[in-house]
Amino acid sequence: MTNYHEYLSILRRAFPQPVSDQEHDAWFVFSVLRALDRVDAMKSQRPILGEPKEIDFAAAVQARVPESMSTVELVSRNLVDHLAGMFIWGHPRAQVNVINPPCIPGILGTLLPAIYNPNLCSEEASRGVALAEAEVVSMTAELMGYQPEESAGVFTFGGTGTLLYAIRLGIEKTLPGTMQNGMQGELPVVVCSDQAHYAVKTAASWLGLGSNNVITIPTAPNNEVRTCLLESELRRILKEGRRVACIVATMGTTDAFGLDSLEQMHQIRDSLVHEFALDYVPHLHADAVIGWAWSVFRDYDFTLNVLQFPDRTLRALAGTNRRIRHLHLADSIGVDYHKTGFAPYISSAFFVKRGEDLHRLSRDPKITPYLFQSGEYNPGRFTLETSRSGSGPMAALGALQLLGKTGLRTLLGHLVTMAETLRNRLSAHPSISVMNSENFGPVTLFRVYPDDIDTFEFPKREQTNADYAPRLLQYNEYNRRVFQLVHAEAIRGNGVVISMTDRFRETDYGQPVVALKSYIMSPFSDQQYVQAVIDSIERARQQLK
Repeated sequence: MTNYHEYLSILRRAFPQPVSDQEHDAWFVFSVLRALDRVDAMKSQRPILGEPKEIDFAAAVQARVPESMSTVELVSRNLVDHLAGMFIWGHPRAQVNVINPPCIPGILGTLLPAIYNPNLCSEEASRGVALAEAEVVSMTAELMGYQPEESAGVFTFGGTGTLLYAIRLGIEKTLPGTMQNGMQGELPVVVCSDQAHYAVKTAASWLGLGSNNVITIPTAPNNEVRTCLLESELRRILKEGRRVACIVATMGTTDAFGLDSLEQMHQIRDSLVHEFALDYVPHLHADAVIGWAWSVFRDYDFTLNVLQFPDRTLRALAGTNRRIRHLHLADSIGVDYHKTGFAPYISSAFFVKRGEDLHRLSRDPKITPYLFQSGEYNPGRFTLETSRSGSGPMAALGALQLLGKTGLRTLLGHLVTMAETLRNRLSAHPSISVMNSENFGPVTLFRVYPDDIDTFEFPKREQTNADYAPRLLQYNEYNRRVFQLVHAEAIRGNGVVISMTDRFRETDYGQPVVALKSYIMSPFSDQQYVQAVIDSIERARQQLK
């Protein structure tokens, strides 16, 4: 019979030592390196790790906690095996979605807190990691045009979290006291574009407003909200005596990188507050989880163009800047460093223009008698979460310090250059139509057609003419089949992994339009991988003849 002390002695070796032990420290580092070596051995020319295999969830639900202990070596091998088939986002053949490859300092920003486990609930539980949060918030706030001394921000669990904070704050502004008393009477509404992320409805549902109280406004062909319709709809809502908790401006739609005119939305909001003599101001939130990074071009001299971006890239960057430079007009902003900041998941932050706004969400100090006994930085007094990992701000800090404005400008400029190159080549193909030609980001949406389809006129007709509905559905299915063939080829080691959206827009008669999507996010992208998209699509087309 084994005494528990013997087990304890074995287990102590499986933890980082609290007091430096040269031999054990070296073994700890070696364990990490050995895992990384195993991962590295899984790399190939394909944009995935190891061999693709079917994910067997039926077997997974049979998993049970083992009776016996294991070893670091065996568990490490098992953990690495779970990465098999994972896409390598930094691979130039991976053009799947708005998922950036994390830079090395960003990875270290996740690794180090994982070892020492700081909790951003308070300064007491996180010390210098809390300082990292304050530093990143200040850096990013200034970058986006906020005054760091007046603004504030906190890291949260993702882009949905930033919207949850924004709408919750909007509810409190609209109906003061609901943090304590709940919502009573007719519920307020949230207003956004029909291209806004579905997380707006998710947040409204979880907050008790209900998704039906999210009013969506149609968008123009460039995927930005039609501000004339926004104004008329807001006026209708206010005439009915209803309250508007939050207006969401989407600063970079997920599918097409559409950018709402935040400046006009701000003007409309303020004008209606005055016109209706409202006793509150609807909260204006900028959902900039994708577009925030283009703030690095707010002070870039596009005339001088010191980084020598190509003309088309320069125009695209300037086109984005004309929208993003107005971020400071929003009452709050959502940022994902793990989308366009080259940090690992999860690294998201919610910013408010006026720091005191966050205190509208504060808890009663009486309910937390065991917390906040020391230090001046205690965000857990008002954050949704009590426990918050330090990995988000540390990862963001590592990425921002590494890249600086020049590095971010370089990477974003390169990604846009590659996307512009792809658009040119897709547009030159007689059987392909680019669907978001009026947008400026690294994402390209396109539809593929069989031979002899007039791709100059036919996409317009299937968008506007209900008589074309049967053919629209036919070519929706055609594009799904092209996607399946391209995807299968990429998994085998050829071509490029792209993605597909079942509804990048709806037609004027209410039918969803399927599109293929290339989202170039790899610093290693170059001309050959752009051409690989065209070649792979053409091979798929030939198979479908």
